[in-house]
Amino acid sequence: MTEPVAWATGRLRFFRRPFHEYRLTDRVVLSQAPLFITTLLTAFLMWAFFPGTMDNPLFVAFLVSQLAIMALCFLVPWDRLPYTSFLVIPLLDFVSIAVGREGGQESLTGISLLSVFPVIWLCASGYYPRFALWLSFLAPLAIIWVPLFIHGDVSGPSLAKSLLLPVMMLGIGVSVSVLTLSMMRQQRTLEEKDEQLQASLRSTKQQEALLNSVLETVNIGVLAVDADGHDILMNRKQRANHELASPKTIEDPNESQLLVFAADRTTLVPVAERPVRRAVLGETFTDYLVWLGAGKEQRAITTSARAMKDADGQFAGSVIVFSDVTDLVNALAAKDEFVSSVSHEFRTPLTSILGYVEILLEDEPRDDQLEPLTIIRRNSERLLTLVSDLLATRNGQLIVTPHAVDVADLVRASVSAAMPKADAARVVLKADAPGRLDAHVDGPRISQVLDNLVSNAIKYSPDGGNVVVSLEQEDGQVACRVSDTGMGMSSEDQAEVFSKFFRTSSVRRTAIPGVGLGLSISKAIVEAHGGTIHVESRLGEGTTFIFRVPV
Repeated sequence: MTEPVAWATGRLRFFRRPFHEYRLTDRVVLSQAPLFITTLLTAFLMWAFFPGTMDNPLFVAFLVSQLAIMALCFLVPWDRLPYTSFLVIPLLDFVSIAVGREGGQESLTGISLLSVFPVIWLCASGYYPRFALWLSFLAPLAIIWVPLFIHGDVSGPSLAKSLLLPVMMLGIGVSVSVLTLSMMRQQRTLEEKDEQLQASLRSTKQQEALLNSVLETVNIGVLAVDADGHDILMNRKQRANHELASPKTIEDPNESQLLVFAADRTTLVPVAERPVRRAVLGETFTDYLVWLGAGKEQRAITTSARAMKDADGQFAGSVIVFSDVTDLVNALAAKDEFVSSVSHEFRTPLTSILGYVEILLEDEPRDDQLEPLTIIRRNSERLLTLVSDLLATRNGQLIVTPHAVDVADLVRASVSAAMPKADAARVVLKADAPGRLDAHVDGPRISQVLDNLVSNAIKYSPDGGNVVVSLEQEDGQVACRVSDTGMGMSSEDQAEVFSKFFRTSSVRRTAIPGVGLGLSISKAIVEAHGGTIHVESRLGEGTTFIFRVPV
């Protein structure tokens, strides 16, 4: 870039700045510059067409005074003086213009029009607006009338014919004042809004810093993606998860190349079923378990996703949370292994006890021996069944043998068997079942479910109440409801009620016996039939368990 072009570019950039952003000295110079440049043009016209005027001492004084005033604009340290002291410049301009008019009006008329520049300056400054308007009228009037009084040419017509210029200057002053005041109000409004925006920006930056600190501190992976699947945010833990799932041979793998395995730890999860892909498609899910990585470094991760919406309610992306639950999964596996081992150890002595009890019963024992032996056999069989169920649920399967059964009869039998226990607990127990309702189910297993639910309903109604077992057919399914008016459960307890060994917080505070296996086994039995079971409860108001199995 050549020097002239660079200089011109620099000057253009200089004039692009808002006026109020310049230094005070620069603003004073810029305000005086239009009059100074016009004075130079006036001097050129005089030199070119009226050279005699250049010898007039008054006109020369006008030119010299304008040079001196411009020099003052540059040299005076205005920022060190009282702020409005620069307004002395337009006042000096009025005096200078009056001298120039007197010295050059015989050659070039209209020099008094130069007073428009100090008028604009005074009114545009926004300071002392009333004084500026008065001066806009009186200063031009003085420029014209003072010479008339000096020369003695004072008459009505001479004074009246020169009033147009002061009136015109007053009109210009009023217009400029109105525009200036309006612009100043707008400027103040903009400055206030700018301060608000700056405050909002500072607050936003603080919140962003806080959010980043929190995200980098928590020990869960957080990933935010937009509607197209592009990463918006990824914290430190998630970067570690991504690195864990990346194959060592691929520097920057895509989603399909990541090592994401199913619960068996060996089967790769299809791309469409991977957490990030499901989230990009707008799905919302909770505790979706996958395994990341391979070999000894493999980790169990539960993922949850929630969709983000824009102002119009349209899908804008998702936030996915990754929680490392490897230790929990290993602990649960160890617990299941322990239960399985203990169950195996229980089965052998129980089988032996049952065998000897059967031998004793076959020897026709006395009447006083028969009842204790029968009790031993019944409880041993029940304990052996429980052990078998524990082993079956540990292996993820529970064998059922469906056949034609009158389910209504099973309900009545279960209610009848539980009646003594209900009477002892002062619970009103009744069955609401049709005369007959046939279904293709495993009768003993369904009886086990009924016994568990009815027993729980009575047990968790410690102060008496009502328990109703109802049965009906709905849409090709057998629907059974066991309702009580007992202590009920919180929503948090309802979410865990079918977990093995789970007992509600209210039950743990009481002396109600139990180990938390009955509902888990009941759920396994119902699901083995291809059915469903769920709970509806309100704390302090009662509970209803509903299970459905196909007819």
